[in-house]
Amino acid sequence: MEGIRTLIVDDEELARKAVRRILKEESDVEIVGECADGTTALKRIRELTPDVVCLDIQMPGMGGFDVLKALPEEERPFILFMTAYDEHAIKAFEMHAVDYLLKPVDAQRTRRAFAHIRQMQLQEQRARRYDELLDSIKRFSGIEPNEEAIGIRGDKQYASRVLVRKDGSMLFVPVADIDWIEADRNYMKLHVGAEVHVLRERLSRLHETLDPRLFARIHRSTIVNLLRIKEIQPWFSGDYVVILKNGTQLRMSRHFRESMERQLKS
Repeated sequence: MEGIRTLIVDDEELARKAVRRILKEESDVEIVGECADGTTALKRIRELTPDVVCLDIQMPGMGGFDVLKALPEEERPFILFMTAYDEHAIKAFEMHAVDYLLKPVDAQRTRRAFAHIRQMQLQEQRARRYDELLDSIKRFSGIEPNEEAIGIRGDKQYASRVLVRKDGSMLFVPVADIDWIEADRNYMKLHVGAEVHVLRERLSRLHETLDPRLFARIHRSTIVNLLRIKEIQPWFSGDYVVILKNGTQLRMSRHFRESMERQLKS
């Protein structure tokens, strides 16, 4: 993770010095500047785009709340409000401050606030990766699939339909209609809307017959239709949850996420 670029804003030099001394103990915090008034702070925030602003609430002229109100939501950094009074705490948190530090600023409380910021940064980075992955899915499978779309790509022919047994007869299932596929011992279960078709086949072999523009393996036992994905969320131990448009939740392992990213970029 990159360093946490921090701007200190307080009209009292001793208060700025105290915060600076605490933050210098944080190895990944970079102090990018200091300001003594709200007007200058607003200008510096826009110029420097810091990750965090340690912002005094009560300053002559433009106070901390005024600075935050002047910033559009998308331009706001993480805010740590600082004040000598506790009466503004509710308003501070209503404005989505990360924390509310009473003066003299406590080192331990400040460290906890920055630990929280690190977690929030990590979540934002993950969210950006999920958005990028979903954008890749949309970009590389932007055409609505049909039998022509899932036919020949380059010099390789991919399956346009799969033959399954149903009620003692044989049925052709268009692969474009498949939401996802799961391995169940020596069989495959094809999930097509509310129906489930059983096919005797290995998952790896079936995967090879499907167009990689439209299908990706997200787990050793799961293949998903990329056009059915609604969102991707973090789970445990580096794994993820893929949520389909019909509400189905599927596990995606970290290994297969990396493989799918490479597949979409190829």
